[in-house]
Amino acid sequence: MFPINETMGQYSELFMLLAAGTYTVAFVAFAWDLAKSSKTLRAVDLKAAAAAKVPVAAGRMAGADVSGPAGYAERPTSGPTSTGGTAAGDMRYAAERRAPARVAVALSILGVLIHAAGVVTRAIGAGRVPWGNMYEFLTTGAFVAVVVFLLALVRRDLRFLGTFVIGLAVIMLVAASVAYWTPVGHLVPALQSYWLVIHVSIAVLSSALFTLTFAMSALQLVQAHRQKTLAAGGADKLGFMRLVPDALSLENLSYRINTVAFVGWTFTLMFGAIWAEKAWGRFWGWDTKEVWTFVIWVVYAGYLHARATRGWTGTRAAWLSIVGYLCVIFNFTIVNQFFNGLHSYSGLS
Repeated sequence: MFPINETMGQYSELFMLLAAGTYTVAFVAFAWDLAKSSKTLRAVDLKAAAAAKVPVAAGRMAGADVSGPAGYAERPTSGPTSTGGTAAGDMRYAAERRAPARVAVALSILGVLIHAAGVVTRAIGAGRVPWGNMYEFLTTGAFVAVVVFLLALVRRDLRFLGTFVIGLAVIMLVAASVAYWTPVGHLVPALQSYWLVIHVSIAVLSSALFTLTFAMSALQLVQAHRQKTLAAGGADKLGFMRLVPDALSLENLSYRINTVAFVGWTFTLMFGAIWAEKAWGRFWGWDTKEVWTFVIWVVYAGYLHARATRGWTGTRAAWLSIVGYLCVIFNFTIVNQFFNGLHSYSGLS
């Protein structure tokens, strides 16, 4: 290997380390935002309840808006708002721009720029696209997940997902560096094809979207439990969830994103079969990787079908979405590393 390749590989590892550090600080800022805002809103609730001599839970169940600092208006979990809209249709969880959230987003942008430098230098060092083994797939996948999250912020205020998405990105980078690190090297012959760019890039993008919906589904379960507790007159022990849309809004958004990701995964399966025919002379061979790629497709197809035609909504839909993502994780970790087959490209010896 030429010295320039080794040097670029070392620069890439340094950039990945810096990106992980920056994401970690961003994760702390997102968590701080949730904690700080929750404490502030709880104090506002207590003050408003004392002034009106109405229990906070009762006031919220009645659909009343509780005004907070800097123009913040608490949306009820259900029912009409003072502006004539509905909480289910309003995904903006805060009207004001909170300082911790602004810092967290800025750090995420800085982190993704450093991360991009790491991905690019890895590609230059390898002389190819940087997703030929588990280390490269995890680092590139984490990059795409954060990019998708930041792009989504342009259209919707999804900062409540920041703690979960950035946290997953940190986990992926740490796992790549600790468990799956692989030096810069050449691809195995079967991967030396333009289909690598087409097939894997779509798989990475689809996986990034599935990451977002996984976080939304997990939050949906927590929010549904919280709403049920409040409806029964219980205490609100998860105040930070007031910054998160209601369970129905999370479910609807997750369903729409899963629909797009499912289309991408369908193309992943199709292009993988075409690539297999060109590389090995058959479209399908029941290789472990092929089977699990199809299992993921079946799980998400079942999720979309059950929710659209069988009335599988609420927690059942959320659990199906989570199971689908767990299958994705299993496919790209356990299958790649521990199952022998034509797709054993982890890069580990």
